[in-house]
Amino acid sequence: MESRRGPLKSAVPSNVVSPVRRCSRTACGRPAVATLTYVYADSTAVLGPLATYAEPHCYDLCAEHSERLTAPRGWEVVRLSDGSGPARPSGDDLEALANAVREAARPQERAAQAGGKTGGRGGDPVEVGRRGHLRVLRSPDS
Repeated sequence: MESRRGPLKSAVPSNVVSPVRRCSRTACGRPAVATLTYVYADSTAVLGPLATYAEPHCYDLCAEHSERLTAPRGWEVVRLSDGSGPARPSGDDLEALANAVREAARPQERAAQAGGKTGGRGGDPVEVGRRGHLRVLRSPDS
């Protein structure tokens, strides 16, 4: 005889297992945001972004416990950045962007100056083609 109930109807609902991973610390029910792994050979505790899957020898920690983490005496704590949050541009990033914009504007200026002074045969290479962001340049000798 076949059962009339399908697999979903026969499943027992449970509120014990949560789809959200929780902090591994005792009596802490907050959501986990970081994963702690120990590298015993190097005496190092590595705290990084929340791992994709729960591993048996790793510990998931909430934000509070990950910030307060300390390692045993003689051990080193390595904190890996998440990288998913919006990173604020530094002064160097903005300066590099400004320099790139200035550099992108120069080929038109050079071509206009070279065309007006020497008829297109100056000391600078001349652009003869373009494919996307790449340029084909003719050598000044040819």
